[in-house]
Amino acid sequence: MILGHSELRKLIASDKLIEGLSKRDLENPEGCVFDLQIDKVFELKGKAFLGIDERETPETIELASYEPGKKSTFVFQPNKYYLVKTVEKITLPENIAAVFRSRSTLFRCGLTLHTGIANPGFSGSLYFGLANLGALPVKIELGARIASVIFMQIKGKPVNTYRGQWQGGRDHTQGREKQI
Repeated sequence: MILGHSELRKLIASDKLIEGLSKRDLENPEGCVFDLQIDKVFELKGKAFLGIDERETPETIELASYEPGKKSTFVFQPNKYYLVKTVEKITLPENIAAVFRSRSTLFRCGLTLHTGIANPGFSGSLYFGLANLGALPVKIELGARIASVIFMQIKGKPVNTYRGQWQGGRDHTQGREKQI
């Protein structure tokens, strides 16, 4: 079941379900989602490995960072992939999962947002992939809304809550790591 804003507001107050929401989303949200703002932009450097028992993700280089009250932009170049971080952080109880979707303005400009699911028990910053598949450079103001989050209630108790190495929200591994 997708949770509506009346339930989400209770969870924000009691469990800090989501922190860093914009004034617009706190006071006048739309539909059944909260929108997420772009905070930082990174490029990837180095190497990557996805194994059965071990993983290594590329290092990141910060290219841009949002400063509230200061207008700044970043240009997403055609045929390039970036890692982006949102302003918001989440803390999910054991009966809530979060699903992320791109705002439609992104794909109307040729951008694709690569997201996943945040499992019950995850707490931390949110990172997504963002690629410009279009032929044109796209300028985005840092702090702009790029994604929506849908919170869903889990029916039944999960066997385990999130226990992965991305807990807390980080942008890359420190070399090769054994999987939990």
